[in-house]
Parts: sequence; structure tokens; C-alpha cells
Amino acid sequence: MTLDDLDTPVLTVDLDGVDRNIRVVQSYMDTHGIAFRPHIKTHKIPAFAHRQVAAGAVGVTCQKLGEAEVMAAAHVLDILVTFNIVGRQKLERLMRLCRMARMAVVADSEYTVRGYAEATRSEGGDLRVLVEMDTGGRRAGVQSPEEAVRLARQIDAAPGLRFGGLMTYPTTAEAPAILAETVRQLEAVGLRAEVISGGGTACQFHAHERAPVNEHRSGTYIYNDRSTVAAGVATWNDCAARVIATVVSRPTPDRMILDGGSKTFTNDPTGEDGFGYFPDYPEAVMYSMSEEHGHVDISRCRRKPEIGERVVVIPNHACGITNLHDEVMVHRKGRVEAIWKVQARGLIR
Repeated sequence: MTLDDLDTPVLTVDLDGVDRNIRVVQSYMDTHGIAFRPHIKTHKIPAFAHRQVAAGAVGVTCQKLGEAEVMAAAHVLDILVTFNIVGRQKLERLMRLCRMARMAVVADSEYTVRGYAEATRSEGGDLRVLVEMDTGGRRAGVQSPEEAVRLARQIDAAPGLRFGGLMTYPTTAEAPAILAETVRQLEAVGLRAEVISGGGTACQFHAHERAPVNEHRSGTYIYNDRSTVAAGVATWNDCAARVIATVVSRPTPDRMILDGGSKTFTNDPTGEDGFGYFPDYPEAVMYSMSEEHGHVDISRCRRKPEIGERVVVIPNHACGITNLHDEVMVHRKGRVEAIWKVQARGLIR
């Protein structure tokens, strides 16, 4: 079976492209002595996580416990969850995961640390906890080195917990100075940040400039997408995940309708026009979407797609696309080798 035989809309993944992307980024991290812990939220498929670990990754990153449960069940056994885990139900699930895999978590508040400590009290385990720091991303994270040190000391003093280091996202240009000052203050009270974990695909090739960061987390790099091309860290040829759609209507000479809309493509902006890039029709702009319709302006196209024609779309954001599709068609040079379920799709808890 080839890509031409697939019904549309369909998400396809070029296995040669994936392997090349894994090799390039892992080689960079190895060259610079940086531990690499890829984020599985981009693909959500254990088979790809195993390829990443086999290439040299120290483990994987998950954002939610549901993703971690899928990975652990598939014997991906070194997992960092980079999300504050709060609430009895989630903490019980975390403890079950600790019996299956080598787990690490993050915290940015005393409340979260107390929850971890209470959960591990009956387990007798040794849960690694990293302090999450806001170094300019303005998401979660403590706001100063002093706050980080206070939280690290609380973790260190709690039975069943082990202070594992620091975590931030993204690794901004300001991050090294903030992290270095935090490390200095930690050492002054006798604590060592074993892991200093930074993250982001857009900044991944600057990781060696971000000392004291000694671990990096990237996700989108495995597929790449319009956003990574816009960021200058990938080319169109590096984009391994693509959607094939069919032109189902040409209501006017300058507009076509695709058989995929907001249930097929994400609405993530990239700084470029539209909701995807058409490599065969670069002037086309998908300017709007309804649930099942992609509305595309083709007024600038020299040759205009006809009804029934299949078109390729590189998504703006690969991670969001993954979470919209039950399966991916894995191929080499257009020949489909496998149909892989997106096993961690929709696991938002």
C-alpha cells in the first residue's frame, strides 16, 4: 500500500525523516555532553519513544500522568513528568507509576511538595522532585533563586523525597544567569542540583550555550512543523508529519475546500498566514476552518488544484495535530509500512 491508496484526511509520518531528526538532535546533545530527554507529547506513541531512547536519550518527558502510564506500560521506564501533580487521585496514580518506572516530578509550591511527601509516606520510596523555575517563560515556576532554595530544602527534608535538581521551560537567554545563581545559593546550604533541565525545540541547538543546563527536553523536533521552520531550526524537508487532504469543492475560481477542518488541523499561529503550509502550492493559504471544511485561498497559485486532487499540508504545530488523530500512517518513500495508534491521544489527566 502506498500513500496514494489512503483515504483522506490522513496523518502520515515519514519514518526516514523521523530517524534523521532523532539522529541529528541526539548527535548534537552527545557532542556537547548534554543529557537528552525528549518530550513524547509530539508523537504520543511508545514505538517512537523507544527509538529515541535507543538513539541515546536518557529517558522521556511527559506532561500528564496519562501519557506516562502509556509509556510505562510499554516499558519506557525513565520518565520525568513536567507538570505539578495535585490531588489525591493523581497522587495515587503517581505512586502506582513509581512501582513500574523510574519516575521524577516537578514542584513550584510547598503545597505540591507536601502532597508528594504524604503520597510517598506509605510507599517507602525515593521520589525525585525537581524545582520548576520561571526563567522568563511566564508559565508555572518559582520566581526567584531564593524561592527555589526554600523549596529545595523542603524537598530535601521530606521523608520519601529526594531533591533532584531544577527544571525550566523554555531555556531563555536569561535562564543561565538565574540558574547559576540558584546553583550557587543551593551549594551554600549544602544542596546539589544533579539535574538542571532546560527545554524547547526552538532553542535546542543553543543548549550548549545555556550552562549550567545539563539536560535538554525537546518534543517537536521528531516531526518538525511549520513553527520549527519559522524558528529556523528545520527545513521543509525535515517535516516528517504531513496531512493528506482532498479538494472536495471549488466554489469560486480562487477558493477551494478541503475535506479536513478544525477536527483535522490545529489553529496554532506561526507568524505566517493560515493553518498549514502546502509544499506543492506554497501560495495557497488556509485562511479559515469549520469543523470538517478547510477554506483555502488559491488566488495567488499559478496552477490551481482541481476537485478530487489530493494535497499535502505541513501542519503549523505537530503536537496539536497528533492529538486530533487516532492513528498515523508510517511510511518510507511513500510506501506504508505500518499503521500506529496514537496511544496517548487525548490523555489530558
